[in-house]
Amino acid sequence: MNNSQPYKNTLDVVVVGAGVIGLSIARKLALAGREVIVLERNSNIGKEISSRNSEVIHAGIYYPQNTLKAKLCTRGKAMLYAYCDEKSISYNRCGKLIVASTENQKKTLDTLQNCALANGVEDTQILDEIEARKLEPAIKCSAGLFSPSTGIIDSHQFMLSLHADLENAGGKVVLLTELVGACTKNNQLLLQIKSDGELISIASQCMINCAGLDGSNVAKNINKLDKKHIPETRYARGNYFAYQEKHPFQHLIYPVPEPGGLGIHLTLDLDGKARFGPDVEWVEKPIYSVDAHRRDQFFQAISNYWPNIKRESLKPDYAGIRPKIVGPNDSPGDFMIQGPHTHGISGLINLFGIESPGLTASLAISEHVMEIFSKEIM
Repeated sequence: MNNSQPYKNTLDVVVVGAGVIGLSIARKLALAGREVIVLERNSNIGKEISSRNSEVIHAGIYYPQNTLKAKLCTRGKAMLYAYCDEKSISYNRCGKLIVASTENQKKTLDTLQNCALANGVEDTQILDEIEARKLEPAIKCSAGLFSPSTGIIDSHQFMLSLHADLENAGGKVVLLTELVGACTKNNQLLLQIKSDGELISIASQCMINCAGLDGSNVAKNINKLDKKHIPETRYARGNYFAYQEKHPFQHLIYPVPEPGGLGIHLTLDLDGKARFGPDVEWVEKPIYSVDAHRRDQFFQAISNYWPNIKRESLKPDYAGIRPKIVGPNDSPGDFMIQGPHTHGISGLINLFGIESPGLTASLAISEHVMEIFSKEIM
């Protein structure tokens, strides 16, 4: 961080983390007239969770009614499509087919459709085998659930647009800069910032922790924040394999969900190329190398719904890490967004466990955080 005049005075809002969530929240606050600085420890925006995912715009099918994931995904989906149209951001509302191979899995499709209806998603369709294969002739299944409002997006274009909106509204992202500690004094947050090997102290009326994978660690460095309000963040690595040959698919293809994720699914990029993933691999720390030995596992999982897949055409592509605040044997967790009324620290908002559908929900998350900011901080 430069020691220029803007950083010597008390700041209005400091956002920690310039992924899609931090950028969306910072943009929202800047457009509302707040002075906003975003601290990012990496050399560019969106280098971690936001750039290592499936780039899917989710419909809101999987999440229990009245959870933050359900409410913010469905709201965020509508906002995201509208934002993409307004800003000419590339996307494809290609639709998704969730496939079942057994009677139990067919019952799961009914459960998913009922969940979708409870969340206000009314456009899904249960398909029998013939109807599903009419949609995607190459698949093998006994039934399917089709979601026409699911799509894919160029997440990098989206983040660049959020960044541009932020800067046009007077906000700023400061790269290669991280928060190392914070405490409260005289109704302000005093922040210790590390930049270019130098420790700098700044004061802010509000700090919003959007540090993603490092969110729990950032929170642990906030003096007097009770540890009961800091969940343990666990890391679930998801490997992706690219498919190096032509494929017959026009839609995203998903199996029924599995513990920890949505199963090894087929997604398309905006050029129509196919990739498969993510799987679920619990790891001790973020490691982004792809385990090539998992190709056989991928091949077997994909073969359940695409028998003609060629094993040798699966090539390691990339890996992403999901910040889980539940363990491998727990029920799926919800987003955790805490303001001062929850944890008691004036001026602080913490976000934990913002994994999928975080990209889809990002604009709605910014609305939700803005409500907390307006009611509990300013």
